[in-house]
Amino acid sequence: MSELVFLKLGGSLITDKSSPNTPRPDALKRLALEIKNALEAGGDDLRLVIGHGSGSFGHIAASKHKTAQGDIGPESWQGVVDVVAAVGRLNRLVMDTLLEAGVPAVPFQPFASARTRKEQLMYFETYSLKEVLKHGLVPVVYGDVSIDAVQGMSIVSTEKLFDNLARELIPDRILLAGDLDGVYTGNPKTNPAAGLVEDIDHTNWAEVEMALGGALTVDVTGGMLAKVRDMYHLTLAMPPMQALIFSGLEPGNVESALLGQGANFGTLIN
Repeated sequence: MSELVFLKLGGSLITDKSSPNTPRPDALKRLALEIKNALEAGGDDLRLVIGHGSGSFGHIAASKHKTAQGDIGPESWQGVVDVVAAVGRLNRLVMDTLLEAGVPAVPFQPFASARTRKEQLMYFETYSLKEVLKHGLVPVVYGDVSIDAVQGMSIVSTEKLFDNLARELIPDRILLAGDLDGVYTGNPKTNPAAGLVEDIDHTNWAEVEMALGGALTVDVTGGMLAKVRDMYHLTLAMPPMQALIFSGLEPGNVESALLGQGANFGTLIN
């Protein structure tokens, strides 16, 4: 029985979010090789959908134009141009690196196929994505701008796309690889006392939700809290699906997680 896995490569993992338009090419190359190795090891038993964040490419441009707030001024539609161009550049870097590593990846641009309403994803065209997945290819989606029926434009995050896709494709696991070891009770980069939360479920969700702070750098999709909340509600709605939030900076973690060997690291949302 084949297993379907969604993997997100976080913007903080593949770019330097504190510096505009700055990729991390060495990290991207290593991650692409880990993905290739996992696909080879998993064979026909592993099917994969990849998503990636926008990092210092999309978030900074979107923050400048307040794209998430919609059509609020004369520069709002220029913001659409700038953000779509920025995230497209990063996607091209990701795609080139995956293809060079031998991953049969195919990109799907959300701006061309997603619609939102007051920031809620209402529609995402998936027919072509599902077809290539059937034939062993690896669809790649990413955070992008969307045309919004109420406010003109909005931001559609990778997590929102995963949520939509999960309800159609029903993955076994969702993996979110970032630059932190998992979910903490505070900001571990500024608070040494913050502790790693190994498991999140209905027994501790309220406590975790209160403990989570804002993002360390500009993140127009809501930072860690929004990511964890999205995954928690999705796993609640679709048991026994699980989500794992973990560090992709540690060599081997992405490969191990893809092969189902991630139970001893990261934060499991169940």
